[in-house]
Amino acid sequence: MSGDQTASPNPTMDPYQFLQIVLNPDGTMTRLLKTPETSPTSDPSLGIPVLSKDIPINQSNNTWVRLFLPREAFDNSPTKLPLVVNYHGGGFILMSAASSIFHDFCVNMATELGVIIASVEYRLAPEHRLPAAYDDAVEALHWIKTAQDDWLRKYADFSTCFIMGCSAGGSMAYHAGLRAAADVDHLEPLKIRGLILQQPFFGGIQRAGSELTHINDPYLPLCVTDVMWELSLPIGVDRDHEYCNPTVGGGSMLLEKIKVLGWRIFVSACDGDPLFDRQVELVKMLEQKGVNVSGHFGVGDFHGVEYFDPPKAKAWFGVVKGFIASC
Repeated sequence: MSGDQTASPNPTMDPYQFLQIVLNPDGTMTRLLKTPETSPTSDPSLGIPVLSKDIPINQSNNTWVRLFLPREAFDNSPTKLPLVVNYHGGGFILMSAASSIFHDFCVNMATELGVIIASVEYRLAPEHRLPAAYDDAVEALHWIKTAQDDWLRKYADFSTCFIMGCSAGGSMAYHAGLRAAADVDHLEPLKIRGLILQQPFFGGIQRAGSELTHINDPYLPLCVTDVMWELSLPIGVDRDHEYCNPTVGGGSMLLEKIKVLGWRIFVSACDGDPLFDRQVELVKMLEQKGVNVSGHFGVGDFHGVEYFDPPKAKAWFGVVKGFIASC
């Protein structure tokens, strides 16, 4: 970590313009950029490799889950498939489980890994500040355990479940994992084997070396991550709150529970990502706590690389497939 706690991002860059957002006087936010979305396709008569459908979780919060079922399983799978509960990225303030970039990634992941995916739509900040997204993440797990959906009942192996997320979704997967470990008896028959944290989004008051090195990163500049945390954290707290900085106070006491349960944690990162040092710091803390953690660190690249570079995504799927098989 850098000792310079006062380093500031480029004052000439407007993070609101970068994100194409406008903060309204009533605390809501206008999202000017309309990202492409993809509708689910559940018709088995179509010649597609992965079927998908949306199911409500909590209608009062407008949360739902998009299920992805490999066609091969639908046609003739002799055994049930591992279940991956996935949380999308977007800095807690943008995007959706229906966003085409996340839909397409889940389609490819279901095919490459041979898993069923439950991609969760959760409430966004600033309209719903943390811990709303973390609450929704855990509520989705409890919904899945009792869901009467035919795809989950017929094809999902509830005894082999993984909690996963990219970027802000990786932070959600981490916090959902901590809460699930504390409440493991009430999640049965869902049995979690591990967490998959893909370039997880964490922060802190003291600047990390990688944040300073990539202070004006073209994909995720520091002023943008600052605004994302400012808009998503509870009003009145700073970036050393546990929702943002997982190493504060030496880490959560619930990590001991994860250690005892024998869950494994997979963390992937690349040193072209401004968040890299925070991800490395997380892995070191987990190792010190005795948690079974695997760090997969790449050279170069950028935040979210697997969502834009198909060969990199395919390679990443291969590593994750090995991780799942080893759990």
